[in-house]
Amino acid sequence: MLHKSQFNNPLIQWIDTRLPIFTFIQNEYGKFQVPRNINYLWAFGAIATLSLAVLFVTGILLSMHYIANTAMAFASVDHIMRDVNYGWLLRDLHANFSSFFFAAIYIHMARSIYYGSHKNPRELLWIIGVLIFVLMIATGFLGYVLPWGQMSFWAATVITNLFSAFPGIGDSIVTWLLGGFSVDNPTLNRFYSLHFLLPFLLLAVLGLHINALHVVGCNNPTGLEPQMPQDTVSFHPYITVKDLLACCLFLIVVSVFVFFAPTYWGHPDNFIPANPLVTPSHIVPEWYYLWLYAILRAIPDKLGGTVAMFGAVLVLFVVPWLDTAKVRSLTFRPTARFFFWLLIIDITVLSFCGARSPEGVWVLLARIGTGYYFTYFLIIMPLIGLFERARLVPASLSEALSLKKAVRGAVLLLAAGGLMLSLAGHAWADPELPAHVWHQSGPFGTIDPQQAQRGFQVYKEVCSGCHALKLVPFRTLQGIGFTEDQVKTIAAQWPYLVDDEPNDEGKILKRAPRPYDRMIGPFANEKEAQATMGGSLPPDLSLIVKARHGGEDYLTAVLTGYQNPPPDGFKLIEGRYYNRYFPGHQISMPQMLQDDSVTYADGTKATVEQEAEDVATFLSFVADPTQDQRKHLGIRVIVFLLLFSGLMYLCKRVIWRDAH
Repeated sequence: MLHKSQFNNPLIQWIDTRLPIFTFIQNEYGKFQVPRNINYLWAFGAIATLSLAVLFVTGILLSMHYIANTAMAFASVDHIMRDVNYGWLLRDLHANFSSFFFAAIYIHMARSIYYGSHKNPRELLWIIGVLIFVLMIATGFLGYVLPWGQMSFWAATVITNLFSAFPGIGDSIVTWLLGGFSVDNPTLNRFYSLHFLLPFLLLAVLGLHINALHVVGCNNPTGLEPQMPQDTVSFHPYITVKDLLACCLFLIVVSVFVFFAPTYWGHPDNFIPANPLVTPSHIVPEWYYLWLYAILRAIPDKLGGTVAMFGAVLVLFVVPWLDTAKVRSLTFRPTARFFFWLLIIDITVLSFCGARSPEGVWVLLARIGTGYYFTYFLIIMPLIGLFERARLVPASLSEALSLKKAVRGAVLLLAAGGLMLSLAGHAWADPELPAHVWHQSGPFGTIDPQQAQRGFQVYKEVCSGCHALKLVPFRTLQGIGFTEDQVKTIAAQWPYLVDDEPNDEGKILKRAPRPYDRMIGPFANEKEAQATMGGSLPPDLSLIVKARHGGEDYLTAVLTGYQNPPPDGFKLIEGRYYNRYFPGHQISMPQMLQDDSVTYADGTKATVEQEAEDVATFLSFVADPTQDQRKHLGIRVIVFLLLFSGLMYLCKRVIWRDAH
């Protein structure tokens, strides 16, 4: 029997009578009633859904170009950034939305605890939400490994090795996770497969979460259930317009990072290819795992730390039963509200501790923070619900909170989330470096083509004798003003030959590079480089600006920071040179830049400082050749979003005019 459709449009009616999907949408979103006093903190559910959608789309597109092979994974990610049309945008969107997805979920969960959205009858809704959080943690970790940088490799090594702490079965679990006895190609393959598949499971659980919400109804800042028709409004258009406005404002914030600071949340070491023989001085996860990482390291026992870290997440599943209070919203519970804000501060401090070396005061703070975290959920939350005397609760939503109080709660939660993001983002502070004013700095800065061309001259005449740009094709030079013919000439005159196709006898011949070839260096492989350079390995400079704290400032400081003789009392290893800004102050590379090392065609005086700034500008360009395009597009996107946000605000005012 055909379904009786309520729609008048012939096409929609024809579809709906046979597949009543439009009736389903109308019932679930058009007629669905929600409390009229919910504030913008409720929009973070929609923001998180938007983030997941963006991650889905960009992830599928990125998977078409990614190669899950340890020998090619790092290069394939760089290929996406350089050679795929708008590949840089896909990857920057994916990386930044990952961070903001977690930020939205953290605020969403904090709001739920603050206003009692985990309490009866919404226990299952909360449990499904925590399950989504667990799937996010797993998916995010698997994705963090895929770029196959230094931090990716060692994060995989550290985290998978934690399972070996479980007696009896630990080693078997680790072997199963790794696909062998160490992090290698099988590990990357299965992590890639799981990272692709888990989001579909996450999407299915999200569907359950939304369905459970529509069964039990939406909570509100008072924690009271609607009792009269005037207590609620329909989801559409009242809530949809608020969600659209919140999503627009959210997109503006995300766009600032995507287009003007795309690597802000990342770690420089992840722009260095994975090397199992070189351990980073400090292994840190992404910022959204830092509080868990701090809990792991706070306990000086491998098994104890692992259990505590997993327990910190698992305890969230039983929060509905640990909270014994009869009043839902912390708005009416001043004592509980005080301990809640201590918890927010505690997690922020734990995040900061997780980004620091596990020594000194950071270990003490992490242990105190870990203790309070578990104390809050296992002791404070159950007991305070029994003994706290709540303030007078309104009899109905008609006597609900004033707008001032609702806004205050929202602002405090957002401020706490912003503080956590800011602290985590700056957890790895740059060393003290001399500051320079770069033409490419800031949202309106652009690469100076003349300076970049001078920098290429310095690289070619001074640096290329040891350092390659093996990820950078010659055609990239057109981005700093070289013509196509000039690029062909530069490539043809390059001092190092590239491998050609095998001849009829199967022998690999050599030929001069062409514009699509990479700027190779003098060494065929790392072993030859180390043998030639006395054991030292000259780093590839393709991503050196991104791979060092301080970027261009660091490069300029190192190139100009030599001191001979070294300070009194400093013991210099034979064959090393003292440098004020190089880590450990001992560097294998002698001071290569001298006054008049090169002769600039434009007449610029070639001082050491000038040469260093020029080559740093050039290396900034080759590390991110689309940065000017990215910034110009970002300005247009943000202007559009600002205008659209203004339109949504006006629509919201009109729609809500009769509801207030």
